[in-house]
Amino acid sequence: MKLSTGFWQTFKESPADAEIPSHKLMMRAGLLHKSAAGIFSYQPFTLRVIQKIEGIIREELNKADCHEILMSMVTPGELWQESKRWDKMGDLMLKAKDRGGRDVCLSPTNEEAVVDVFRKVVKSYKQLPLTLYQINTKFRDEIRPRFGIMRGREFTMKDAYSFHADKESLDEVYEKLHSTYCDIFNRLGLKFKPVEADGGAIAEAGMKTHEFQVLAETGEDKIINCTKCEYAANVERANTKRVNNVDSYGEKLEVISTPSKSTITDVANLLKIEESQCLKSLVYTYYVDGKEFHVLVMILGDDELNEIKLKNYLNADEVLPANESVLKAHNLEKGFIGPVGVSDLKVVFDNGVNKDQAYVTGVNKVDEHYKGFVPSRDFKGSLEFTDLRESKQNDLCLNCNGKIEEIRGIEVAHIFQLGSQYTKALNSTVLDKNGKAINPLMGCYGIGVTRIVAASIEQNHDDKGIVWPKEIAPYHVYFVSIAKSDEVKQVSDKLYSELLKADIEVVYDDRNAGPGFKFKDADLLGLPYQLVLGERDFKADGKLEIKNRKTGESIKVDPTEVIDKLKSLINE
Repeated sequence: MKLSTGFWQTFKESPADAEIPSHKLMMRAGLLHKSAAGIFSYQPFTLRVIQKIEGIIREELNKADCHEILMSMVTPGELWQESKRWDKMGDLMLKAKDRGGRDVCLSPTNEEAVVDVFRKVVKSYKQLPLTLYQINTKFRDEIRPRFGIMRGREFTMKDAYSFHADKESLDEVYEKLHSTYCDIFNRLGLKFKPVEADGGAIAEAGMKTHEFQVLAETGEDKIINCTKCEYAANVERANTKRVNNVDSYGEKLEVISTPSKSTITDVANLLKIEESQCLKSLVYTYYVDGKEFHVLVMILGDDELNEIKLKNYLNADEVLPANESVLKAHNLEKGFIGPVGVSDLKVVFDNGVNKDQAYVTGVNKVDEHYKGFVPSRDFKGSLEFTDLRESKQNDLCLNCNGKIEEIRGIEVAHIFQLGSQYTKALNSTVLDKNGKAINPLMGCYGIGVTRIVAASIEQNHDDKGIVWPKEIAPYHVYFVSIAKSDEVKQVSDKLYSELLKADIEVVYDDRNAGPGFKFKDADLLGLPYQLVLGERDFKADGKLEIKNRKTGESIKVDPTEVIDKLKSLINE
């Protein structure tokens, strides 16, 4: 690509709404054009990156016996109505009516559509297992799109769906595609980690699900990682144990005065005790099949509640902190809530609470707390314990007792075992070996293609610009020609032609601009290698310079050595 005739423009400043490095650098490097909130046009360099990512994904999925199809982006509303998700998706789904008055939508996901494709073709267990995939555009009408293409409304996604006659087959293909995903991300040149995840509303209880996280300090997701074994999980799913529990506070249950001390920190400071010697009382409202319920949650004072775990434990559709009218109805005093005497409310304790240890907890009266509260002795209701706390740094691994660390990641892929919920909803059946009609089990395997572009930049950049992994870089070499004389310009042109003939992916900066401008653009775009032909140095020693963008290391080479050396560097 010659820049003198190319389509590219860089900018000194990033837009005001750009918050994270990838968004800032992609806009400054002229890789994106913003069409509307969360909607972007991809410029030539970006499109090449996307095409390389898609190529790697296709190669690995095809090796794993997956079959590529392409479903329509516009999906008939009747499929979503059949699965009962037409209303559940809410405002995330952009809906419309065609000229015939039929409901349609822009697909945010394709479970319904792929089951419709499947049920019209596959009739027997002998045709299973089967995995279909596509790379296509999705649209989710996010209420607050942000971070550029990291969380846009329109995006490119690879989604695959597997179909199975039994759980054994589903497990086998799931592990196969888990391994395939690892191969994909290794080939993409990214540091990543597969982690256990929460299946949310899409996966049936007891089914496996994993996220693939690109590791980056700017990542939105907190990952709980064991430093000793291979255990890793999204903080929403992680299950670890505390390093230790501190001593009891008090022997008998007695009321103590805590004037104006309504927080755990205030109470602990007043009594000169650790926050973990107190119990934190949290009241939540939860909904099951449209019915409203309330629960009192008890965790240690220095722990945080994991709302996802609470929601899963209660089999709830939604959990929300209770409002003051709920507290009043149950005679609970905000800031001084405790479980003693509570009989009209479900009470659940976190596993981190020792049922035989004494704690400080609220009395349900202003300015008063109990000390010496022992759950097994002083709580008169049925004791319920489960894992509700959010795992954190320095916890211990349940598998190996190793030390837990917190790292940050960007979710770029998610795989699920879906079970039979969609094949049941759309009445898709096959005949099993006994001639009985069954609903096949499904797996779902997604990769955010355009999100990978942004995640790669979050992981690979410096104060000068992007530093592309060479596996997905739009080009491998940025050729800077600093030539004033026609003689040196001709040398540069000739070398560019030779690089193209040698199948080296090269951007040729032959623009009529100063060296400082060219070098800044070269660093901003971040191709793996920079090849420099400077007229003064070339006339002095007849050599060119090859610079590694990531390390900054440079070497001098003769013109006759350039192609072999670049090929060696690119392929090593």
